[in-house]
Amino acid sequence: MMLFSSVASATMNVAVITDPTGKDPNGCAAGSQSFASNMFQSTFIFSQEHKTAILSGGEGTSDVRIAAIITALTQLQANASLQQIVSVAQNFEGIRLMAVNPTEGISVGGDFQVYVVTVDSSSAIKIQPAAGGVVSVPAGTRGAIIHLRNSEGNPKSGTADRVRLQTAMNIGKMIRDGYPATTIVAKAFEEVAKDSGENHGGGAVNLVSGVTTGDMFTPEQLNDVGYEMDKPYSKVSNTGWSIGFPEANNYQVSPVDGSPLTTIYAYDALKNTITVSGDHPSVSVYGSDKRGLSEATADIVSASVTRNGYDPVAITRSINRAIDSGTLVGVEHIDTSDLNVKENIRAVGVYFTPAANGRTSPAWNLPINSQIFDVLGNVQTIIGILLILLALFRSTLIKSFFRRR
Repeated sequence: MMLFSSVASATMNVAVITDPTGKDPNGCAAGSQSFASNMFQSTFIFSQEHKTAILSGGEGTSDVRIAAIITALTQLQANASLQQIVSVAQNFEGIRLMAVNPTEGISVGGDFQVYVVTVDSSSAIKIQPAAGGVVSVPAGTRGAIIHLRNSEGNPKSGTADRVRLQTAMNIGKMIRDGYPATTIVAKAFEEVAKDSGENHGGGAVNLVSGVTTGDMFTPEQLNDVGYEMDKPYSKVSNTGWSIGFPEANNYQVSPVDGSPLTTIYAYDALKNTITVSGDHPSVSVYGSDKRGLSEATADIVSASVTRNGYDPVAITRSINRAIDSGTLVGVEHIDTSDLNVKENIRAVGVYFTPAANGRTSPAWNLPINSQIFDVLGNVQTIIGILLILLALFRSTLIKSFFRRR
């Protein structure tokens, strides 16, 4: 019956805007990672309706954090400004909230140590430190905010101040040089993971195109750490076969056709997942947590889009052929109704049903109004929030259990 109410937080929050008009499909991105456990608490919540992501973290306990998040969501639903949304963090001890919207800018509030990066029309880079209160990158400005602290127990403790500045400077240079926000966020993940040790996912979101890393990197078990973002994530062949680590250690070539395998690191898998292009759509995979499935599915969908455009029938046919050939394993055949094709933002969602004996999820029955979640069009951390709520209401649940005995 032991659940958690421990301190766990994102120690890196980063948000980047490279196109403040909101027209570039890769022009705004954000994400979180940490050395700490339970990263599903602190990754991000993304509202498709409002095109706004809220990232959380800080030194407060999980019950305080969830209260701050719910208060922030209430502000979001009421169409409050980003500054108003994050300012609620100041009412909760040790909590940090960051909010970002492609056309409204970036704001951070509460307990934080950040650098605020702006790049003006003449490509001059300005980097300012800030700690506590509320600070922002204003609407209409290319810029970024990065927060970074070292977690307790991190063997690289003491590096955060240096890496925070170093990463902020590199973010500014990449914005100036024309890199898309999705690429910059992935690079920040790589740099922070390698240099500061705050390396567990977490994940990221492309706010303009509305695609996320989902649960690619978040912990599989309660009170565990997420995937190490500076480690190999999968191996992929140029014909589309893919397998995740650690199983990938057993393969040097594709067992389907003998083609060579390329090792994909987690930070590159993050970039590939949230970056959208005309001939390489962003592909989100749901229904199965099998590592490597997302990459293999993305390659198959991209090949189908190149040949046939965003035709759901053709995409479905390509995926089912890949299942028949063994390129995709562990999932059942799909129908066109299992696809969510968004040609306007060059994105495809694929909803798989795991093959027999796959993992299933229990129904959640919690003593809380479900309307709290109505503001969310796409919630990356919904399961994390539910687990936190289980922790908050554990005494109620335990008492109820004993009353029924």
